[in-house]
Amino acid sequence: MESEPGLERGGRQSRLRLLLQAGALALIVLLFVLLLQRTLAQGAGPSLISEVKEGKRPAAPDFDLPVIWLRSETWPTPLLGALADGRLSPRELHGYPVVINFWASWCGPCKAEAPRLVAAAKEYAGQVVFLGLDVQDFEQDALRFLERYGINYPSARDGGDGTFDAYGLTGLPETYFLDRRGRVVVHSIGEISAEELEAGIAAARLGA
Repeated sequence: MESEPGLERGGRQSRLRLLLQAGALALIVLLFVLLLQRTLAQGAGPSLISEVKEGKRPAAPDFDLPVIWLRSETWPTPLLGALADGRLSPRELHGYPVVINFWASWCGPCKAEAPRLVAAAKEYAGQVVFLGLDVQDFEQDALRFLERYGINYPSARDGGDGTFDAYGLTGLPETYFLDRRGRVVVHSIGEISAEELEAGIAAARLGA
């Protein structure tokens, strides 16, 4: 017995409706998960800053970001392999003191402090790892900045706000000093002076 055309159309419409409902539900779940992650990251950032101020040495928030600037002449030779896949995580830098500088090409104080960071990276070449982290920026503008100021250490880029939130940034630039175990020992807000750089590096090198 052949099916009536109206019944076939009704069955197709019913299946289509179910598929659309399932897709809408999946989208709602995904948006909820993303919102939850963002909320947790925003809460973690201020907590990180508070712990650093209290001298607790919290673990640096993890990230896995693309490297947009591969100049590495100031890096310790054993760490050069970490750049081979074009991505970088703080976990790969354990064993060395680390200076993470958050910056953007449009940031005036970032331009002013760039020569100091270059000089410090050269002075501590092979002993201290300098890493730039470009945020809230256009990649081509970032590359022009890196070229103009002759940045002599790698820079990664976060095209979203995940790292910005996780580290509790309130503006740019900001600099974090990590000890050999990847713990944050010093946090500097705003354009960093030569004295602040020296003090932060000393604290990071003293870390066990």
